[in-house]
Amino acid sequence: MLWRMTRRPPLRRLLIAPVTACLAVTLAWSSPAGAEPSTAAFSSAIDEILTDPRLDGAQASVLVADAATGRTLYEHDAADRLMPASNTKLLTSAAAMDLLGPDYTWTTDVRTDGRIRGRTLHGDLYLRGTGDPTLLAEDYRALAGEIAAAGVRTVTGDLVADDTRFDDERFHWGWNVGDEQYYYGAPVSALTVAPDTDYDAGTVHLTIEPGDAVGDAPRVSVRPDTGFVTVENRATTGEAGSPLNLPVGRRHGENVITIEGSIALDAAPSGVWRSVWDPTGHATAVFAGALEDHGVRVRGGTRLGEAVPEGSRVLAAHESMTAAELLTPFMKLSNNGHAEVLVKTIGYETSGEGSWPAGIAAVNGSVASLGMDPGTYVLADGSGLTRRNWVPAKEFAALLTAVRGEEWFDVWLEALPVACEPDRFTGGTLRSRMCGTAAEGNARAKTGTLTGATGLSGYVTGADGRELVFSVVLNYHLGAAPKDIEDRIVVALASSGEDAPEAAGSAPGPDRRAPEHGGRTADGSAAPAEEAECSWLKPARC
Repeated sequence: MLWRMTRRPPLRRLLIAPVTACLAVTLAWSSPAGAEPSTAAFSSAIDEILTDPRLDGAQASVLVADAATGRTLYEHDAADRLMPASNTKLLTSAAAMDLLGPDYTWTTDVRTDGRIRGRTLHGDLYLRGTGDPTLLAEDYRALAGEIAAAGVRTVTGDLVADDTRFDDERFHWGWNVGDEQYYYGAPVSALTVAPDTDYDAGTVHLTIEPGDAVGDAPRVSVRPDTGFVTVENRATTGEAGSPLNLPVGRRHGENVITIEGSIALDAAPSGVWRSVWDPTGHATAVFAGALEDHGVRVRGGTRLGEAVPEGSRVLAAHESMTAAELLTPFMKLSNNGHAEVLVKTIGYETSGEGSWPAGIAAVNGSVASLGMDPGTYVLADGSGLTRRNWVPAKEFAALLTAVRGEEWFDVWLEALPVACEPDRFTGGTLRSRMCGTAAEGNARAKTGTLTGATGLSGYVTGADGRELVFSVVLNYHLGAAPKDIEDRIVVALASSGEDAPEAAGSAPGPDRRAPEHGGRTADGSAAPAEEAECSWLKPARC
């Protein structure tokens, strides 16, 4: 049953107290006639910030509002529809809390319509997924262990994978084909497995180590390793001290990962994430291996994409973390796969159809009830990876203001990245930004990055104690995303209301992010097709 229908009590979380540190650089402005001093100060500061020459020929949509009243305090082309990138996840996450509820879980189970006689199951064994993006290899081992604990040692039929909760469209039509091999562009399935506790479902993690001597092939390990994904290793071990150059790719339409280039003899192991082509097949292979490890033999073959028959019974089951708990890796690390699983789950729960069209329609209805005007924006996917989303800052601000009255607001707010909080699961994609400013530990916001598009929308408390809602969406800039422009605006807001107005528009502290890699990722691979969120450039840090 849907959250809006049941209204179960939400999880309650503590809010982080605002930090109201002062800055020391002066920016001059004049107060508009009739404006309250703090508002006039940050309005003038933002106007000045938006004159940055990097925005020449670009577009900026900005709105600042009083969080308590919703009253607009500043706007600059706030009704202009721009590409929001991962700010899109604000809509998806709010709709998930509204429609699914914080306590929603996904169940993965093992079923059969056959009969068990002695140590033999006569019939097929079904592995059914409902969309859980947090399944690990150990969870499949636990399911296999339950089958073995029931005394089953032989299955006469096939192992059948049921991923029919979602449709068979794995990649969104609006995604850049050049991103599909990267973990942040992984295919979406109702039955999948993640290699890590970031829950990067539908991917594998490769560890590449130098060989024993110069000229040897590097050693490569894959997690989880089932043999379903093939590695073609054409790389070599280079001289000690030589630069790392390991282009890693995944062939389109195949579960084949290629490694070329070289790794120095004295180099540390290099870690790389790549998506699989067939997440259902990969997850089923993980379960098949777990069955074998537990001494359960499946005599037949493997069939994919078939629904569990009516009248089947459950032999083993695994329940996921709650939707509220998923919000942390989803929002802090801007995980695209989590967003799309939520969209398709919403579609299934509201209309019986686990598809993008059904899910997006329900998300639109939900956020309309939460303050957004559906006639002013376009939503195509749940993550913001497509360039076909167009949302104005005004609508983000409307949503951010309206959700403050929802029962689940506290847990949703806690999932937003926090400026300059170093822990990955607290600061997330903001953990190296706005350090040493009044926004540090104060601003909570969702980031967004695509080539030529960047956004930052959330909450910050001014020095006068007033909570502000803000949305900054910048498009069509050249070069790297001007994140510092967003940061300067938020710092201006965080500093507003101080006794002395200095520093309202001053630059944030030192950028603690890892350096750029000159058009390549840390492993030497070619850069993604799109400029990416900092958390997508593993193993580089934000």
